[in-house]
Amino acid sequence: MKIVVLTGAGISAESGLGTFRDAGGLWSHYALEEVATPEGFARDPAKVHGFYNARRENALHAEPNAAHRALAALGRRDGVDLTLVTQNIDDLHERAGSSDVLHMHGEILRALCAACGARWDAPEAMDAAAPCPACAAPATRPDVVWFGEVPYHMDRIAEAIGTANLFAAIGTRGEVYPAAGFAAGARRAGAETVEINLEPTKGPF
Repeated sequence: MKIVVLTGAGISAESGLGTFRDAGGLWSHYALEEVATPEGFARDPAKVHGFYNARRENALHAEPNAAHRALAALGRRDGVDLTLVTQNIDDLHERAGSSDVLHMHGEILRALCAACGARWDAPEAMDAAAPCPACAAPATRPDVVWFGEVPYHMDRIAEAIGTANLFAAIGTRGEVYPAAGFAAGARRAGAETVEINLEPTKGPF
């Protein structure tokens, strides 16, 4: 059975990582255009690095919860071909035992050079002045997808959704595209769709 699971911030909330759009979520405390856009990074890279350094520290001290472990167990079941797609930038799925997780919004534990495109494991605290280990340019940034940028792995995700028997969305509000359109795409391809959330999503499902 081919299963595609999309996870969002809600799946990591029990591990102590904040959600974004819920009441009290991160976007109620920060202006996303200041810390999660290329323009914000260009204006104030130190502020953006400070925001993501805090997110990285939180992720490093968090532990996978029962939902992460359940999905890892599902991926090991005989007869299950699981594609695990996450909007989260933490590594809790991997630490729970999942392999080949598609991080469509990047990974907080990785760094990216905005000048040459090199990627490497991020230190716990990143600095706007730190040189890229490949080209030495002081253009290092978190390897995360900001608003206005194209998510990662879209070809692999589209292929998996197009051949899935079951699509499940867990812990995501379904408000941001392209992920908000995954369920509709799965239904058009003939898959059954399931939503697992504490509250119904506001977006189309």
